[in-house]
Amino acid sequence: MYFLGIDAGGTKCRARLTDKSGRIIGQGLSGSANANTGISNVFAAIQDAYQQAITAAKLEAQDISSIRASMGIAGIGREGAKEELLAQPFPFHSTHIYNDAFIANVGAHSGQDGGIVIVGTGSIAIGRIKGKDVRVGGYGFPISDEGSGAYIGLQAIRITLRTSDGRISHSDLTRHLFEKFNCQTHEIVSWMDKATAPDYASLAPIVLQAAETGDRHGRLITRHSANHIDSMVRSLYNSGVPRCSLLGGLAASIEPWLAPDIRAEIVPPDGDALEGALLLARQQTDQ
Repeated sequence: MYFLGIDAGGTKCRARLTDKSGRIIGQGLSGSANANTGISNVFAAIQDAYQQAITAAKLEAQDISSIRASMGIAGIGREGAKEELLAQPFPFHSTHIYNDAFIANVGAHSGQDGGIVIVGTGSIAIGRIKGKDVRVGGYGFPISDEGSGAYIGLQAIRITLRTSDGRISHSDLTRHLFEKFNCQTHEIVSWMDKATAPDYASLAPIVLQAAETGDRHGRLITRHSANHIDSMVRSLYNSGVPRCSLLGGLAASIEPWLAPDIRAEIVPPDGDALEGALLLARQQTDQ
């Protein structure tokens, strides 16, 4: 009996394969696997990742058919997406599909009650209390995902446009961003017409670095973003979660900007999303 965990996000798709004892015997990594890119693309990324893991483990066909798989997929909550993905030709004994944030929460608290706020390209807060799931935010950029990398990048572009026409004065950050577009507002507008959430999020490290060095616009954007993360954490605790962790690529950068009482309440996660997926996979042994 083997167990497969998949963490399929907007940036990359990771696979981890273990034997019955929990020993890792294979891993894989492929590209973006967000359900909003189309289920055929998601399945191709998942298949690439798990094939790498299976190859590394040197499993035979009969071994593959004994795998219990659990997967967390970004955007899988879209209507019909889960059913369409489950209809794909997975070769495993069983395949269970969840939202990627759900498996991250399971991993963060070893399957026990708790909550997480993920701060990456997007943002979302989820919690689990006595079998009940709670969700805060994460409805998609640009209408939601407050405090995320995409949100930070969008605010930076907005402020840069205001500085470009004299409504407010430049800082080093906005001057730098304006120069990236050859100091032409029409180039910013042309870029905006095609820009995706990851495009905006690619600007976030620049903003966060500027904030650390005291840039007034960088600090303003970062503070506002941290305020959104504060409110998500507070919402989870108000819902009754006993503990909360901060996850995602920007978590470490945004944490110093959180309110002191929120920082004091944040706990380190027990494990990552793949560990959550594998824990859920091991729960399939009676199926």
